[in-house]
Amino acid sequence: MKKILFISNITNRITNFTLPSIIAGQSLGYEFHMAANYSNFNDNPEKYGVKLHHIDLDRNPFSKQNITAYKQMLELIDKEKFDVIHCNTPIGGVLGRLCGKKAGVPKVIYTAHGFHFYKGASFINRTVFKWAEMWMAKYTDAIITMNEEDYQAAQKFKLRNSGKVYYVPGVGVDTEMYQLKNADSKKLRDSLGLSSEDIVLIAMGDLIDRKNYTASIKAIAKANNQNLHFLICGKGPKLESLQKLASDLGVENKIHFLGFRTDIKELLTIADIFLFSTYQEGLPRSMMEAMSAGLPCIASKVRGNVDLIQEGVGGFLRDPDDSEGIAEAINILASDKALLEKMRASNLETIKKFDVENVKKEMLSIYTSVIMR
Repeated sequence: MKKILFISNITNRITNFTLPSIIAGQSLGYEFHMAANYSNFNDNPEKYGVKLHHIDLDRNPFSKQNITAYKQMLELIDKEKFDVIHCNTPIGGVLGRLCGKKAGVPKVIYTAHGFHFYKGASFINRTVFKWAEMWMAKYTDAIITMNEEDYQAAQKFKLRNSGKVYYVPGVGVDTEMYQLKNADSKKLRDSLGLSSEDIVLIAMGDLIDRKNYTASIKAIAKANNQNLHFLICGKGPKLESLQKLASDLGVENKIHFLGFRTDIKELLTIADIFLFSTYQEGLPRSMMEAMSAGLPCIASKVRGNVDLIQEGVGGFLRDPDDSEGIAEAINILASDKALLEKMRASNLETIKKFDVENVKKEMLSIYTSVIMR
């Protein structure tokens, strides 16, 4: 039986990140192997019929640990004689393609979840990282992109064997999962000290600089609406500085730092608006989840976000640091229930394109085109 090696970085469980590729590969008769750092893996690979291989990968590109990972991966490829490598994430993408070239693997696929040389990136990102991606493309038979900006950028790369660039609508989201019918919204609001009159905004993601919660908190303060409450689901190194900012702006009672939550689907049912002032995205899963729950979105006008939201249709797009503009958008939606409902309906329709079932079909089509030719 022919074999596929799917390479990522650090993996805790099998999700939609991998499932469409597993299903596509197995349906074409390939044995599916996965390589990543599985130090904290908590899932049952037998349920999916896959074989796992632990590799000591590190997210830090300058970590010496990745030299060890490169050697481990070469040994694995030499032992298993893979016919296809499908690599993901920046580190996995580089090491996977270097190993593929070194070992002479017949087909190498790379999924770019978000190039580092996006519009607005630093000079180093727009030069060094772009050059690196262009160079690595020479060792790649197919590049899969997840947003329009990356798709257009990759079209300029020269792939080996006249390879092609493909587009898929993200890693896929189970839209029906977020359309809860029996959630006890009142009980959940009560538990957070929220009334039925409150306008609830929500965001999910690590508390890091890239997510730019600072602009969102400033916008809540500038909106000056006593009924606004902002739920932030996530943890990270910026927690204390964000809490201080909220206190300094006098909105500490309106900003709710909920930490890591396992009830995101339920929290989305009590929210009215998704607020997302991030600086950088590939194609944001958190926004897709919010849209699946029917939430209008106020988001930064950056790559990925603009692939999901059309200005004035499913929400509003503003520059990441335009807290004044974000505040204005918040007040428009908070005061216009008819517009809120119209945008809710629009997003429920738009998100269907990004459903995981569509991603599965796209991945099967790509695998068939690339590895069966």
